[in-house]
Amino acid sequence: MRENLLSGPEPDPARDAGHRDAPPRVGFFTDTSVCIGCKACEVACKEWNAVPEDGMTLTGMSYDNTGGLGASTWRHVAFIEQPVPAGRTELPLVGPDTGGDGTAQGGADASGMRWLMSSDVCKHCTHAACLDVCPTGSLFRTEFGTVVVQEDICNGCGVCVPACPYGVIEQRPTDGRAFKCTLCYDRLGAGQEPACAKACPTESIQFGPLDELRERAALRVDQLHEAGVTEARLYGHEPDNGVGGDGAFFLLLDEPEVYGLPPDPVVTTRDLGTMWRHAGMAALSLAGGAALSFALPALTRPKGRR
Repeated sequence: MRENLLSGPEPDPARDAGHRDAPPRVGFFTDTSVCIGCKACEVACKEWNAVPEDGMTLTGMSYDNTGGLGASTWRHVAFIEQPVPAGRTELPLVGPDTGGDGTAQGGADASGMRWLMSSDVCKHCTHAACLDVCPTGSLFRTEFGTVVVQEDICNGCGVCVPACPYGVIEQRPTDGRAFKCTLCYDRLGAGQEPACAKACPTESIQFGPLDELRERAALRVDQLHEAGVTEARLYGHEPDNGVGGDGAFFLLLDEPEVYGLPPDPVVTTRDLGTMWRHAGMAALSLAGGAALSFALPALTRPKGRR
């Protein structure tokens, strides 16, 4: 097992976490170009994981009434309404098998507006700051490369919440413990796919070995570009990005900020080692200065007065 890395290339996080016979790393590829906003993933996630309701209140501002990810919303389908980009009336090619005969979920309506829909989830980062800062070991890296919270060990300290560069993990107000997506760890152990991917009717949420998903995603982007959807891009797929690559990455039809995603996320514990070294050096300097302040008068005192 190699020394734990806080940043940089990390090809096999599961084995480096101590899982010697780890299977290939798995994750999610979410193709937002075929998301229809049905929220089947949200419902399936809640049902399988017994996630409690999260308010059931209407915002009055959008069809998106869950608002965002949180302790009781592990899958969140965003509804983004925006004017169609200049010079475009529709986004062709709904899915990989349509042959370009359909209109993508972001197609314009009569008012010149379009919907961008995206099912967001915990990114299961290669370098997970939430895991790095957890003082109780509640957060751990599974043999599948995912990051899971053990709710029976969490003490509700909340240190993991500000550590997440995506703002995913949250404490539940009723008891203070932190919760987030587990990528259905129990289902993975039984050889099943996560509930959200199983329930998705358009295969917008795809589950499988991460390397295979990255290849599939690159082909999908090329397909969309050939169809004229030049704004299609991948987000979170690069193994050398600020978090070492995400275990859940996305195909987007606009800038990440439009979807509420940070444009250039960086693991917040990246400089932790350097910070501790600097703190240690500062402490040694203070201790040396204090010792010198006591020793110097004795060293400079006249010989006859010693």
